[in-house]
Amino acid sequence: MPIQPAEHAAYERDHAAARDVSVNPLFVREGEATSVPRFKIPAEPLLPETAYQIVHDDAMLDGNARLNLATFVGTWMDDHAGRLYLEAADKNMVDKDEYPATAAVETRCWTMLADLWHAPDPLSAIGTSTIGSSEACMLGGLALKRRWQHARKEAGKPADRPNLVMSSAVQVCWEKFCNYFDVEARYVPITDDHRCLDGHDLERYVDENTIGVVVIMGVTYTGVYEPVTEVAAALDRIQADTGLDIPIHVDGASGAMVAPFVQPDLAWDFRVDRVASINTSGHKYGLVYPGVGWIVWRDTAALPEDLVFRVSYLGGDMPTLAINFSRPGAQVLLQYYLFLRLGWEGYRAVQQTCSDVAQYLSAEIAKMDAFDLWNDGSDIPVFAWRLKEGHTENWNLYHLSDRLRIKGWLVPAYPMPADLTSITVQRIVVRNGLSHALAAHLLEDIKTEVAYLDGLTSPMPTTDQHPTFHH
Repeated sequence: MPIQPAEHAAYERDHAAARDVSVNPLFVREGEATSVPRFKIPAEPLLPETAYQIVHDDAMLDGNARLNLATFVGTWMDDHAGRLYLEAADKNMVDKDEYPATAAVETRCWTMLADLWHAPDPLSAIGTSTIGSSEACMLGGLALKRRWQHARKEAGKPADRPNLVMSSAVQVCWEKFCNYFDVEARYVPITDDHRCLDGHDLERYVDENTIGVVVIMGVTYTGVYEPVTEVAAALDRIQADTGLDIPIHVDGASGAMVAPFVQPDLAWDFRVDRVASINTSGHKYGLVYPGVGWIVWRDTAALPEDLVFRVSYLGGDMPTLAINFSRPGAQVLLQYYLFLRLGWEGYRAVQQTCSDVAQYLSAEIAKMDAFDLWNDGSDIPVFAWRLKEGHTENWNLYHLSDRLRIKGWLVPAYPMPADLTSITVQRIVVRNGLSHALAAHLLEDIKTEVAYLDGLTSPMPTTDQHPTFHH
């Protein structure tokens, strides 16, 4: 069953009044029901206007997406994209026989990404669209595992104890991959000296059962890039010493759509020989509405053929590489629309503006006596800060997050990952739509709320404080 906050589920089940949704007298017409059940399908239909209004009012209770500075996921597209979205809402991405034009657009998109990420021969690369980066990561991990298994079996060695090496600050989708697909997760802890996976002590974590190393272009906790070239150099040294040839998968959920435009000379992609595959979220800095991700492999040799299924579906022979089957094609068309609409220079302008806003905000927050920056937003336009040691005993960053939420801003506070859980940070994600003007308003609100909290003469309560955002 869907996971719900326990207190909400208990309230709705224990209070009879909450079990029905009242539709009288605001929306109904004569003869219609005056309420509908909340937890089972109603016996009779409603007029579309009434049903629409009920759903609309439920959704109205959500926060303002533009002021949600916790999420990386896009919250704005232009009117032409909205029209295209509605026109393509019925397209099933998996049905390539019925929708061959959409399938061709999908191929164009990942080929464009292969070119953007410097694949040796983009036309010989292979890729696919996915439901966000999480599915893309699953496919990337499965390809690493299957390649390792084939190599082990060909060498007459056991292939039953694969492991995957990654930072302790990795996104939860990689934990899911290891859990779901029986791979041992080996986490390299981040520390104050090594704030991301940088190749330090990597030889302690890899062995003959390591299927690959995940390197993150834009750690979700802080936004920093993990240095792909330094990790690759460490793996080169390990290969020279042990003979182990370990590939890299780059989790570029955010950074793979930022670095090519804002830091074009940075080598992190297929220019690094050890990089076998790269994923990104089209719905993050790819600027599309939620629901699309991408993965590209360096070449067909990097993707075992036995991961590709060929099925007969709705009258056609269809190769499919996905964990999901039926899925929307609209976001794939929206991605292509943006590639055409913005072009390289348009993406550069959008991402550079986001970077400029992030660095403006981080510089101003760094000037405040209450805070120490963790990073400044010069990688992806994301940055984090912590409360300066000794600044106050009366409040913490959870209190500041609550105060900002009152004004509509969602600026999460949360503990850092394993080995740094004693450190709480607050983070801002700057996306397309957070203008300099809005950023200035946010900054004034932060200063106002910090002044309020600094003026307290006794400690704020800390009961039931917990992160409101999870990685």
